[in-house]
Amino acid sequence: MQPNNRAEEGDNVRILSISSWDVEDIADLYREGGWWNEDWDPAHLNRLIEGSFLFVVAIESTTGKAIGMGRVISDGVSDAYIQDLVVRSSMRGENIGKRILDRIVDECLAAGMGWIGCIAEPGTDGFYRGAGFAPMEGYVPLLYAKGRH
Repeated sequence: MQPNNRAEEGDNVRILSISSWDVEDIADLYREGGWWNEDWDPAHLNRLIEGSFLFVVAIESTTGKAIGMGRVISDGVSDAYIQDLVVRSSMRGENIGKRILDRIVDECLAAGMGWIGCIAEPGTDGFYRGAGFAPMEGYVPLLYAKGRH
């Protein structure tokens, strides 16, 4: 499937699948999500983008700046895990997050992946439920924490 990188008619936002991007732009989005540690080196972000199965950005056409992003970690065959979906707070409520998520799901399905999951932050589950996601009853998300402060 060839990605559709065009904006919707009358829209000032394009949704793109990328393999590299301005690292400071992406670092700003990680900051917006509250996921950035100022000790990290933004120079490593293009490696993160390249290592993802899919990395999608929402671009404001007039500025060329990324105003949202989402990525997929996957084996490329059966399972896909959505991570780091964020839209700048000033742009929320304009369906940009939904368009990013729709693009991610469409590309994963087109690649034949039957399991697409994510861990939603508290209060965001309604957004994901509206896009067709459902809780995984009986499962508990876990994070390796041995030796971490």
